[in-house]
Amino acid sequence: MIAVRFESADGGAVLTGFRVSGHTGVRGQSVVCAAVSSACYMAANTITEVLGVDAQITVNDGYMYVAAVGDDLPKAQVVLRGLRLHLEQLEQQYPDKIKITYTEVQ
Repeated sequence: MIAVRFESADGGAVLTGFRVSGHTGVRGQSVVCAAVSSACYMAANTITEVLGVDAQITVNDGYMYVAAVGDDLPKAQVVLRGLRLHLEQLEQQYPDKIKITYTEVQ
């Protein structure tokens, strides 16, 4: 199971980042896991390298944490919302493989 947690501020109006953990199926052989990983890496790279937003990033085997910080947080909104939409649609297609939750951070 892949667990995705989107973090937000201002009552959920502003996405600040996401955490993804877990695997599905046999490592290296799951299309769902590859789709989630690819989308998350694209989001992280777009936020930091294309938009130049300062972010806290942690990546380990089966885990990724990305949190946009500072005054450039509004720039990351389109990317984070796009990722959320993409992963929500995957969750609808594969509810036994992906679980998305939401939390507000201070």
